[in-house]
Amino acid sequence: MQKILFIDRDGTLIVEPPTDFQVDSYEKLAFLPGVMRHLHRIVASGQYRLVMVTNQDGLGTESFPEETFWPAHRKMLDILESEGIRFDEILIDRTFEHEQAPTRKPRTGLLTHYLNNPAIDLANSFVIGDRITDIELAKNLGAQGILIGQAQAPEGEVLPIALRTDSWEGIANFLLTSKPQRSAEIRRETKETKIHIRLQLDGQGRYSNDTGIGFLDHMLDQLAMHAGLNLEVLAQGDLHIDHHHTIEDTAIALGQAFAQALGDKRGMERYGFFNLVMDETLAQVAIDFSGRASLVWDVQLRREAVGGFPCEMVSHFFKSFADQVPCNLHIRCSGENDHHQIEAIFKSFAKSIKMAKQITGTALPSTKGML
Repeated sequence: MQKILFIDRDGTLIVEPPTDFQVDSYEKLAFLPGVMRHLHRIVASGQYRLVMVTNQDGLGTESFPEETFWPAHRKMLDILESEGIRFDEILIDRTFEHEQAPTRKPRTGLLTHYLNNPAIDLANSFVIGDRITDIELAKNLGAQGILIGQAQAPEGEVLPIALRTDSWEGIANFLLTSKPQRSAEIRRETKETKIHIRLQLDGQGRYSNDTGIGFLDHMLDQLAMHAGLNLEVLAQGDLHIDHHHTIEDTAIALGQAFAQALGDKRGMERYGFFNLVMDETLAQVAIDFSGRASLVWDVQLRREAVGGFPCEMVSHFFKSFADQVPCNLHIRCSGENDHHQIEAIFKSFAKSIKMAKQITGTALPSTKGML
């Protein structure tokens, strides 16, 4: 199957003018640093075909006459071809954003022949661009996204960002020499909390967690260690009011991070389950990254709080997580010591995730064709 790089033009291959956003003269034509050298490396590897996909607002109208567009565009292509860089196809949408045309990124109207082609490996193809709409296009195609620069996704939107970088050298190294990392970065900010999470699913158990709630930090540390994740959580919340908002929003953002990092789940085990003992306590957790949200909770906690973590919020943490991924999550626990019960649950949860996240093949683990 053939892998494709769907590459944006302005801001990705060439510099986008900061005033009118139109490259309508030779004087405005300037390449991003390293484009030709590192894109040539990618082409020479023979692993990917190149397709250019670009929105050119109002091309052919009075606001952007064609005679000002084509000379600079053709000059750009000539320079790239002189370096052995050729595009199989160049797809240009001419509409304005307010028209909401089906052919305008992030919509896929220009790309239906790739969506319907069984010879194209979209799951291992990439959309490369400098705007969130490029990453949204990747999501709509079932591909992965490489984001140039620091554009931020709307709050709560889960997008398949495989790499965020400022350089074409980073893109080439990622595509040619690195195993793609299942990673995510989520920022969630409300009037009650400010959450920032970095997650690598295929990590080494490294962690740095600071939520202002000591016991929650300890549980997140356990999650990272025993699931083999790299996890950083920084949460600032209205703890002077209650711990509820900080715990809930941390779980929501963590679930969103998992959803983003898991991607289309192709090749992963999907199911995980683990029984774990801790002194007198037995915790049993099973998880299915099914794309459906459900929590079954069979735990009796007796104390009001453990280490500043309200016991009533333990089940709510897992419910908020399951809703966002989404996943099925079954948790049962028996024991006498609430500290032991909560910690055993988090460790068993981590071990279940470690099993479920394993990549053991290439097929999608569902007869439905999607998860």
